[in-house]
Amino acid sequence: SFAMPPYRYSPLLPGPDSIRLLRLLPHKDRTAPIQCELFDYTLQEPSQGTHLYEALSYVWGGQEKPRSISIDGQDLPVTVNLHRALSHLRDHFFDRILWADAVCINQTNLQERGHQVQSMAKIYGRANRVIVWLGDAADDSDRALEYIYIAAKRTTNPLSNKAIQQAIFAVLQRPWFRRIWVLQEVAAAQYILIMCGSTAIDGYAFCLGLKSLNLSYEAYPDLQSLIRSITYLIRGAIFRPRYATSQSDVISLGVCPLGELIDMYHTREASERHDKVYALLGMSSDDLSTVGLRPDYEIPWEKLFRQLVGFFLCHETSVATWCDKEIAVIKIKGCILGRVSSVSNCSWGEMQNVSITSGSSEGGREWIARWALQVSAEPIREGDLVCLLQGALKPTVIRPYRDYFAIIMIAAAPSENIQTGETDIKWLELLQTITTFPRSLLLVWNWEKSSGGLQDRERSETSRDLNSLKLGHSNTDLDKATRLFDVALILRDSGEYEEAGKK
Repeated sequence: SFAMPPYRYSPLLPGPDSIRLLRLLPHKDRTAPIQCELFDYTLQEPSQGTHLYEALSYVWGGQEKPRSISIDGQDLPVTVNLHRALSHLRDHFFDRILWADAVCINQTNLQERGHQVQSMAKIYGRANRVIVWLGDAADDSDRALEYIYIAAKRTTNPLSNKAIQQAIFAVLQRPWFRRIWVLQEVAAAQYILIMCGSTAIDGYAFCLGLKSLNLSYEAYPDLQSLIRSITYLIRGAIFRPRYATSQSDVISLGVCPLGELIDMYHTREASERHDKVYALLGMSSDDLSTVGLRPDYEIPWEKLFRQLVGFFLCHETSVATWCDKEIAVIKIKGCILGRVSSVSNCSWGEMQNVSITSGSSEGGREWIARWALQVSAEPIREGDLVCLLQGALKPTVIRPYRDYFAIIMIAAAPSENIQTGETDIKWLELLQTITTFPRSLLLVWNWEKSSGGLQDRERSETSRDLNSLKLGHSNTDLDKATRLFDVALILRDSGEYEEAGKK
């Protein structure tokens, strides 16, 4: 044998719809070297809704690329997980046309990468099928998927077999479910096939089976919200239109506003911090073209995070960010609307019913609101506060700590009406009546946790860290006392008189 020359990418064809596709050549021996071809393709409007290629959704599994595939007689290094996926997908007799990001995008070309990222929703939405590759068979994964498939045919099927239950949880804890890019990939898909080794199951059947099993997540407290937020997107595939259209060169799936997406998914894992924002843009129902939120890997992370805060709040807000942290510290004026008095889950566990009781500020009307909100990455708790921040169009949910507030939801999307006793008013009408923002708030928006919510111990550590962070202003004992006093005033506005007295 002899070493093949390294693969050299040719520039993509000009035009917003230009992509590359991978032709996976057949072989009867799964262990044989993988032979492929790359060819240019244009994603024009399809007459029947989809194009005859399959898009691969998978986890890279690290930046190291110890394996390789042959493309047009040249060598291209790939990760172990992608190599195994291609080995399982390779047919004995027929070519297979695929799209896989690590191969079809020249990852060393940042300009091409940013351009192709803008087209991801289009690439996955117009694929004939999206294949979710969870990895090789292990930990009895074959039996787990088979049991989920059987359970999908029944209304309820409580799981009593401990071994099967453990095998299912082993599947659900695979890295694919924690990654942020996979959200857009399944949110765009019109048909989803989930593969683990040689076993495959329809995506909708997978979601239906998990719901039927009614698994107990007590031993895995962070896993339930993680799985439910992804199955919410997977099972919607069969209800999506045959193809989406857009007025620009970027297709948006219109799942929900960017604020809700950020609130639900910012704790997902990504190889680069930028992806925690860029992976969600194609799912947003907001018009982002006017604010310059487009994939650009050449801008520093701290600038991107400040830009995101400016999108939700006013651009004049004082914001501190860091190149090596997923934390924003925000100084802003706000008005307290009320306090969370109760929280309960509903509808597959993806929604939460939240009751808000207004504070007793001078001149304000007392009201009770019952909102149905998407379950956020940081779950709302009783005692959280709801406020309107200066420049914001939607309420923000915050949680008080010693001398600051943690952002729980940056942009809550409440139900239409608020009960005010005798009559109901629209929440938007209530927000429009607010013209003064009397309170100063120091807010910490922390994305640092990879899964689940931040614990109180870590929040108290954040409180100590505030004293050492360079916030662009002095940090004397007087400043600390002022922060405590501001928190006390805000707690008083919300009706938390005892806590306010302690401050």
